[in-house]
Amino acid sequence: MTDPTAIIAALRALDSCAISDALDTLGLPGAVIELSAMWPAGRTVAGRVRTVTAAPKASSGPVTHIATPLVAIAERDDVVVIDNHGHTDVSCWGGLLAEAAIQRGVAGVIVDGACRDVQESEALGLPVFARAAVPVSARGRIVQQAMDERIQVSGVSVASYDYVVADVNGVVFVAASDAARVVALAQRIADREARMAEAVRAGQDVSEVMHDSRFPTVTADPDSAEEK
Repeated sequence: MTDPTAIIAALRALDSCAISDALDTLGLPGAVIELSAMWPAGRTVAGRVRTVTAAPKASSGPVTHIATPLVAIAERDDVVVIDNHGHTDVSCWGGLLAEAAIQRGVAGVIVDGACRDVQESEALGLPVFARAAVPVSARGRIVQQAMDERIQVSGVSVASYDYVVADVNGVVFVAASDAARVVALAQRIADREARMAEAVRAGQDVSEVMHDSRFPTVTADPDSAEEK
């Protein structure tokens, strides 16, 4: 599976936990723990990353507002990911940006820092994940330093056109080069858990169901005898 549309559809059918488990099994980074949903979207957000790097405003006079150049060219199923280096004293995403993002078909927004106007993003149906919400405006405080360059999000290296999954459990990034095998493994993990849940609903003892001898742990090898 290499088609981005197919990968996004597959990711959207999973959740952040299954993707995180797949990354763990493969020994890959990706899950971040400091970011959370700013409002309960009730669905899995999946898409391709488009990055923005924030920096303090260093000059006087008017400047282009942070993230507007990227949002103006964003494509459907893009996820805007803003690196404000974890700062929570100023917002770098708000209501007007959310309005523009919805018009472009943006799937969601992830901020390593703070956002504001959460109620407006919720009314628009635009999922936003961040460290915090604050009322303090970016205007006159921070600017866009770069876009579509590699960034760090809570210690995870992320580049534009990588993939991301975000939901009520958190945010997980998947490098584009690893996406196909991560998806395939996550699907096997999700299938195992579905069979375990069915066994519990059928009345089987949960201690037996969760024992690896009953439902062996999924490994990176799809032909592993332990899973058969």
